[in-house]
Amino acid sequence: MRYDLIIFDNDGVLVDSEPIANRILAACLTELGHPTTYEESVRDYMGSAMHRVHDLVQERYGRPLPPDFDATYYSRVFAAFRRDLKPVAGVTEVLEKLRADGVPYCLASSGSHERIRVALHATGLYEHFDEGRIFSSQDVGRGKPAPDLFQHAARTMGVAPDRCAVVEDSPLGVQAAVAAGMDVYGFTAMTPAAELAQARARFADMTELPGLLA
Repeated sequence: MRYDLIIFDNDGVLVDSEPIANRILAACLTELGHPTTYEESVRDYMGSAMHRVHDLVQERYGRPLPPDFDATYYSRVFAAFRRDLKPVAGVTEVLEKLRADGVPYCLASSGSHERIRVALHATGLYEHFDEGRIFSSQDVGRGKPAPDLFQHAARTMGVAPDRCAVVEDSPLGVQAAVAAGMDVYGFTAMTPAAELAQARARFADMTELPGLLA
């Protein structure tokens, strides 16, 4: 293994949450008079922290989202996660192989700590992560595409950035990993490969990842 730490994004990489979350986000924004399609939600918000949603709505419509927006959105998302969320196909086997090979890994997500844990518990993936290996943009104050989250994860895990590989599925996440000085592998299950052009390699099937990392 060429890396000392593998950093996984959560939504869309570990858990198949992006279709669920973006359908709900588009519906919530549309209900408030900010017409948004599912495709537009994926394009504009996939991989980003909630502050980006607030910032873009303010910029486009000249008025802020209501104070209870996040609570309403998360209530709907968490209910759907607990009912419907599945792990990304093949990712359990990837995590088991990394563990068997003694390769350290962690999770770094733009999502809140609560969102991460609800998703991991709903999919049965929580057992693969202890609390010291779960990082959220809440820890650093700025989400992707800023490099802060990945830098924080590497620093906490005691690994230099150039010894880290990041697994991402969004353009914002790829930008953040590159800015952090890390190799990034782009998962193209939901994102066109051309939009992850900065990645060191791109792959569409999670079972391909161990070979790429080796």
